[in-house]
Amino acid sequence: MKTMSKTALIATGLLALSACGGKGDDKLGDQARQAADQRADAMEANADNLTGTARDTLKANADATRAAGEAREEAIDDADVDAHAMSNEQKASIINGN
Repeated sequence: MKTMSKTALIATGLLALSACGGKGDDKLGDQARQAADQRADAMEANADNLTGTARDTLKANADATRAAGEAREEAIDDADVDAHAMSNEQKASIINGN
């Protein structure tokens, strides 16, 4: 009986951990995507002052920057990193894609 109680308790604990896992990395992933979006917004603002090929190229770079930010967010979330165990410098490096 004690073995079944221990097993049930462990299973409940593991279920709770899996349900709340990734909270720290979700925020870090969001920050990485937001940083990329801000860079893309700046590129698009600059592109509005250009014409022709230069404008098209800068807008394409902004689109690529957004896509890279979304991919970075997904990779961070999938990696399930423990953001709470990282230094601020490590977090900044991940957010900025370094």
